[in-house]
Amino acid sequence: MIKAKAPGARALENVMFLVLFALLPTLALSNSAPKLQMLPADVDQLKSSTPAVQLVAVLQGLDKITARVSTINAPIGEKIGLGTLEIIVRRCHKRPPTETPEITAYLEIREKRLDEKAVQLFSGWMFASSPAASAMEHPVYDFWVVDCKNVSSSS
Repeated sequence: MIKAKAPGARALENVMFLVLFALLPTLALSNSAPKLQMLPADVDQLKSSTPAVQLVAVLQGLDKITARVSTINAPIGEKIGLGTLEIIVRRCHKRPPTETPEITAYLEIREKRLDEKAVQLFSGWMFASSPAASAMEHPVYDFWVVDCKNVSSSS
């Protein structure tokens, strides 16, 4: 005996599939997290003699009022300000060229107004290939991930 599904059941299955598909990179990232290593006590001498390289997430932001697009180089873990917004990139990952291209970044975006507490607007993964899958809702600004790259501190 075959059971008939409700008319909206197929649409619900499609939405569930898209959500799972969007979460796949997140699950893959959790398994490929870099391992921490202990450094010797004289590591400070090493740091001063070699140029430091840090991971930077390249974001683009649209100011909907002025129609200006800004490119933002946000170092991982540092607070970046844009207007009333504070952006912190917690993680940025770019797949190797041998795999399907994808750039993902975990962002925390807060809005800070004068004499008020900061309000959390967005916290989650953004995907370069499908920015609408996980978008920040704001009346003035839109943000999306463009790239993850290593930048030397001397440049």
